[in-house]
Amino acid sequence: MKERFYNFLTVPAYALLYTQTTLVVLIILPFAYLRMKKTSKYILRFWAKSIFWLIGKNLRVYGLENYHNTQRYIILANHASLFDIMAIMSFYPDVAWIGHARLMKVPVFNQVLKMIDYVPVKGESARNTKKILDDILQKSKSSSIAIFPEGTRTLDGSMNSFFRGFIYILRASDADVLPVTLNGFYSLKPKNRFHINFSADISVVINKPINSSELKAKADEDIIIEIKQILESGNL
Repeated sequence: MKERFYNFLTVPAYALLYTQTTLVVLIILPFAYLRMKKTSKYILRFWAKSIFWLIGKNLRVYGLENYHNTQRYIILANHASLFDIMAIMSFYPDVAWIGHARLMKVPVFNQVLKMIDYVPVKGESARNTKKILDDILQKSKSSSIAIFPEGTRTLDGSMNSFFRGFIYILRASDADVLPVTLNGFYSLKPKNRFHINFSADISVVINKPINSSELKAKADEDIIIEIKQILESGNL
């Protein structure tokens, strides 16, 4: 009965979210064309927060004291929902993202993507190629970057195996790692379910940053184990 009710609510919720997102894109466009990046990202932070307001969710963020806006990070987070990106942008909008290259072909919208330091990836098979990783590494020299080490959203709520591409970035960059645990997002809206669970309890835990040099001294497998343990330790 509850699932049917949520299915009924989800359709207008999506319509509202898409409408609101379109309006935000239109608002950002003048600032994007004027290359006012900070203003654009401030608006995007408001957009990310408002996404959760519109679906009646109170997104709690813990550990804000564990990072500094003036410092660059490699943000590593677990991946469970289409709302994961908004959750991170709600507290850290000044971050570069990685996604499909086809979005750069969309007129007008591509200008907004440039303002958020979007790194385009051509096709699934190219995700871990050296060229893509080098593009991401270059971006990490001037801004923080966000990576989902699992590569794709979990289908069962448990953490997927990590792709090793993020280790290449980690070893070649001087940025510290900021592990971020996203709680409740699989319950909210997983990849393999249509409806939004409006009763889901969601939160973000910003774990303490890890010094880059400390991780570089470890073997690849040990790095993966440590990052997983930290992300899991943030589960509430």
